[in-house]
Amino acid sequence: MPGTPETPKKTGGMSVREAGQKGGETVKKKYGPEFYEQIGRKGGLATKEAHGHEFYEQIGKKGGKKGGEATRDRYGPDFYERIGQKGGQKVKQLIEEGKRAAAAAEEKRAS
Repeated sequence: MPGTPETPKKTGGMSVREAGQKGGETVKKKYGPEFYEQIGRKGGLATKEAHGHEFYEQIGKKGGKKGGEATRDRYGPDFYERIGQKGGQKVKQLIEEGKRAAAAAEEKRAS
């Protein structure tokens, strides 16, 4: 369907998306990546002043919920069980490595 984000509407020889990318590259070359950090910081401060701390809490909760639902829909509920088991195994491995390192340090200190 023409004009949707997936298929940008062509006007002349370049799509709106292509023009935006070209403009972004030009600005990046002219001002450098620090420019984006500065305008991002200014925008963040302006948003904070306009909306307050509660605004970020609200959007964070919405985003977290939506992200969790999207992940569940994409990978299914068993995904959480699998990654939980992987995480538990990694913690167990790290604990064992820590114990071995502590024992080796103690042995080195004793000798």
